[in-house]
Formats: sequence, C-alpha cells, structure tokens
Amino acid sequence: MSLNASRVSRLYGTQKALDEVSFDIRQGEVVALLGPNGAGKSTMMRIIACFLPQTSGSVRVCGFEVTERPLEVKKRVGYLPENNPLYPDMYVREYLRFVAGIHRLGRAGRDRADEMIELTGLTSEYTKPIGQLSKGYRQRVGLAQALIHDPAVLVLDEPTSGLDPNQLAEIRLLIREIGRQKTVILSTHIMQEVEAVCNRVIIINRGRIMADASTREIRLLDRAGRVVRASFDREADTGLLRNIKGVVEVVKEGPATYRLYAEGMHDIRPGIFHFAVKQGLVLLSVEQKEDTLEQVFRQLTS
Repeated sequence: MSLNASRVSRLYGTQKALDEVSFDIRQGEVVALLGPNGAGKSTMMRIIACFLPQTSGSVRVCGFEVTERPLEVKKRVGYLPENNPLYPDMYVREYLRFVAGIHRLGRAGRDRADEMIELTGLTSEYTKPIGQLSKGYRQRVGLAQALIHDPAVLVLDEPTSGLDPNQLAEIRLLIREIGRQKTVILSTHIMQEVEAVCNRVIIINRGRIMADASTREIRLLDRAGRVVRASFDREADTGLLRNIKGVVEVVKEGPATYRLYAEGMHDIRPGIFHFAVKQGLVLLSVEQKEDTLEQVFRQLTS
C-alpha cells in the first residue's frame, strides 16, 4: 500500500479541518481529492507531505508513519503545493540541480535534472530564469522538482490552476503518464480534469469524506444515476411514467418532453418504449445520459 490514512483529524484551535478521514491508495492510482474551499483538501495534502502534523490518527507512506519517520516519508513523496514556491532569479537547470542537491542525489543529480527537463517539456526553456517563464512552464518546473528524486507518491495541490487550455492539456497528459508508475493524489476544482486524468475520486466536505469511488461509479452514487430524456407526440401522464420499473422521479421539461431519473444502473429505456405502445403514444426521441461529476459533487457537498 503506497498511502494509508487512518482516522486522521486536524484541529486549528477549536475548528476541525479534518474529522477522522480514512482511505488507502495503491501504486498506479491517480486519485482526485475534491471538495469546496475550506473542505480540508490542502490540510490533508500537507499532512501527507510532512508539512503539517495531524492532531490524531495515522498517515503512512510506503509503510512509514509521517510523524514518526518524516525523513523517510519525504524521500518517497514529491510535493507540488498550490502556490508553487520557486526561486525566480534562478535558471531552470540551476534550480533543478539545486533541488537535486537538497535530496543528496550526488553526481547523479546533474543527469537527473536533465532527465526532468526533458520529461516535463522544459527543453526549450531551461536556459531562462524561472521568473521569465509563463505560468504553464513554471508549473512544469514545479512538477520537475517534485519528481527529481523519483518519489513513489506524488502530491499535487491544484496543479493546473490558472493555465490556458493548451497548457491544461499538456499538464494533464503528463500527469496521466506519471500515474502509470506512481501513486498520484491531486486536488482540483476542474471537473473535466478529474474525468480526463483520474481513475478514482474522493469527495471531502467539512473535513469528512462524503464519497470514495471510481470516477465512473461516483456519478452513480446518488440514487438517480442515469437520466433519460423522452419526447412523445403528445402529453403523457407523469404518474404513469413514474410507475415504469426503475424510475425514481419524472420532471416535465416541455409540452411533451420529460426527464426521467433512473435508479442506479437500471436501464429504463425498454420500459419507456412499452409505456408508449401501451398508451398509444409515438416516441419521438429517447436520450440517455449519466449525471455529470459536477452534478454529483454539488449534491454531495451542498
């Protein structure tokens, strides 16, 4: 197990930022930590990276407890905080070699810095001072410093904040590639990013975990997992529509158009066809879609 959190709580005075949070993350998983502002995401990440101690509970990284063996944990964790603190007057290669020295990589640090420059797409920018780079390239430098010591676990706090669409696509691709070999946990407010990059989602609200499932399963956690929009040639009886097997709710959208909410994975389309035949209606269209991750997020954190 790469990362284990067991009943982790964190108090700021009397305010409880984390309330007995527990989860396990295995190698090769890319996990999104989602939640509204103040939910406790950054606090959890700082605890994992040994920047902040928990008030109670236990966090283990590759078998090492973060408060008992912090140096061993730091050797195995790469951390990119939200504000991405860099030295703007240092050149990219100079900075990465400096970070390699902090990790005591010795002579191998020079080669490792060059490897990170190539891996993170900094080849055309490594001779520039960091302060002259665009935000997208500064994020790449932040990723390079987090990866330079070849950590088993990568912790990324809002890694794509403020990037343009092209930069977003490039950083997401890089995170997906990294996630094939390492454990990655990231926080973000961009739902499309979660669906594009992550294979698992942990939703946290007011310091508690509200949901923990695969990206696909998380959309189905609410009782209405699938939504079907059906249009008929004339109005239908909404009460009879609710009687279709697997339907939990019906909302009228137009004169003869209805949104039907299905329970879990139940496919209600055959029932709609049978309903139309029985009622003498012409079914003009039927469209099925799942709730978006954003909709489920709002339901779980509202």
